[in-house]
Amino acid sequence: MSTLTLFLLFSLLTPTLISSSPVQEDPHFVAQELNRKINASVTRRNLGYLSCGTGNPIDDCWRCDPNWENNRQRLADCAIGFGKNAIGGRDGKIYVVTDSGDDDPVTPKPGTLRHAVIQDEPLWIIFARDMVIKLKEELIMNSFKTIDGRGASVHIAGGPCITIQYVTNVIIHGINIHDCKQGGNAMVRDSPRHYGWRTVSDGDGVSIFGGSHIWVDHCSLSNCNDGLIDAIHGSTAITISNNYMTHHDKVMLLGHSDSYTQDKNMQVTIAFNHFGEGLVQRMPRCRHGYFHVVNNDYTHWEMYAIGGSANPTINSQGNRFVAPDDRFSKEVTKHEDAPEAEWKGWNWRSEGDLLVNGAFFTASGAGASSSYARASSLSARPSSLVGSITTSAGALNCRKGSRC
Repeated sequence: MSTLTLFLLFSLLTPTLISSSPVQEDPHFVAQELNRKINASVTRRNLGYLSCGTGNPIDDCWRCDPNWENNRQRLADCAIGFGKNAIGGRDGKIYVVTDSGDDDPVTPKPGTLRHAVIQDEPLWIIFARDMVIKLKEELIMNSFKTIDGRGASVHIAGGPCITIQYVTNVIIHGINIHDCKQGGNAMVRDSPRHYGWRTVSDGDGVSIFGGSHIWVDHCSLSNCNDGLIDAIHGSTAITISNNYMTHHDKVMLLGHSDSYTQDKNMQVTIAFNHFGEGLVQRMPRCRHGYFHVVNNDYTHWEMYAIGGSANPTINSQGNRFVAPDDRFSKEVTKHEDAPEAEWKGWNWRSEGDLLVNGAFFTASGAGASSSYARASSLSARPSSLVGSITTSAGALNCRKGSRC
């Protein structure tokens, strides 16, 4: 192996560190320069275990494989962040959804999505064709399930949406989730052996309630009754990545209430998402726990981007924040429900964030290393690369027989 080859290999395997303070730089130049160097490297092309060069470690783990359709369950090994151990249905059979109907939430028909998600065994759930699924009631997941929309255009829309309650190891990937409504006051089955009465649900796109080892990746979410993705009541070990969120008010709530102290152990990674047009607030709104907000692209907000109460630890690294033109809405952060004397002690930091159009981040706390260690889940890339890292955020247009 030549000296040049060794140098290139070392460079590609060495993680890129971010600077320790907010930056102002031209993101396009840096991204173009990196891509030029990668594409010029014959060495990289010959090393199959390395990425295709997008800089997005999740996508570079599986999208380079032209045979992804036959290796679907390999996706489970590509998770990062606090939800990295979410294996979903990796160790189970493939279940093909052939029926978009949802006529009976108590006795769902085989071939429907509801029938698939309530089964006890691990399942990797895929779709036979494009479909719009209007659920009659909440889709209550069982443990060790993956909903994988790759290869079809799948919409869960117009009714109640996904509930992940007191279960573990769930992956939601490649689904369009929008126009979610309240459900409940009805009987709903959650396993082959049990069904019960459900009261009115909030109308979240994805509601995580006491769940753990959850990964929501490459979904497009918009216009739901309450939150797009909410995690409450002791949920933890969650990664929310590569999603495209638009046209919504209260985007993401992490933590049930200021008084619900069981959320103190919550750990959530929010990475590589695009927070797009028509968003107002809560990207996310955090309580109590530890939150790593890393390499996301914030191109729209009306009130604020990141908020919280009840002393959460928020570690914001390598994000791009583009403030709205409204001069009263330039602040990225909102310390809620506490006087300044109190929130000044909360550990919120901005490290290597790119602040655009007058955006500013109000940091707080003494910066205890032990606290931020619990809110660190992966190595951030430079904020100048966020545009290229998030360019494919949302449900992908993967078609069978071609590279995704």
